[in-house]
Amino acid sequence: MLQFFAIFVVLVITTTLLVVRILYVIFQSSKPIPKTSQKHLSTLVVLGSGGHTAEMINLLSVMEKDRFAPRFYVAAATDNMSLQKARVFEETLNNKTSLQGQDSVQFMQIYRSREVGQSYITSVGTTLYALSHALLLMVKIRPEVIICNGPGTCIPICAIASVFKVLGIRWSYIFYVESIARVQRLSLSGLLLYRLRMADQLFVQWPQLQKQYPRACYVGRLM
Repeated sequence: MLQFFAIFVVLVITTTLLVVRILYVIFQSSKPIPKTSQKHLSTLVVLGSGGHTAEMINLLSVMEKDRFAPRFYVAAATDNMSLQKARVFEETLNNKTSLQGQDSVQFMQIYRSREVGQSYITSVGTTLYALSHALLLMVKIRPEVIICNGPGTCIPICAIASVFKVLGIRWSYIFYVESIARVQRLSLSGLLLYRLRMADQLFVQWPQLQKQYPRACYVGRLM
């Protein structure tokens, strides 16, 4: 009986500390990046396919390139076109930015949690595989900033980043920019990040969308 009580007390204390830590992370996540003396912020950019990549490139084109660096581009393993567009974008910056060298930009691929048309039953295994791949990727990169704008590829990465925050391993600021095509409702990725409070800041480009999701930040049309 005494041993059972001791185990119960340990579980209660552990659970309480975990809940407190999660609440702390949620509270801190609502704050902007502090203005420190640190000049560079290693940045992980999650690319989608088609319009998502085009929107992301447009967004990156107006960002402070020297501050959000080095940059790591990640796309789905079956998406070579998005990485090619990112390479072309970075090549155009070579003569415009002071940050150069092989270590300043890297391109990587990650497995999808679920392919288009894949059944939800078989997606369980692929999701677990994608999570393990995202874990290895996050351990390797350890980004300070994660930027994504819609593709489901970002969910495993953001999930691992959130776990790292709770465990105190690494604090990665997650910025999610909802696609301009989303006028009335968030995409599934955006909804998950919003409901689970994984995103430090979630930006929308339509005022009616911000009214429906009040914790989102309305920034007008970015693209």
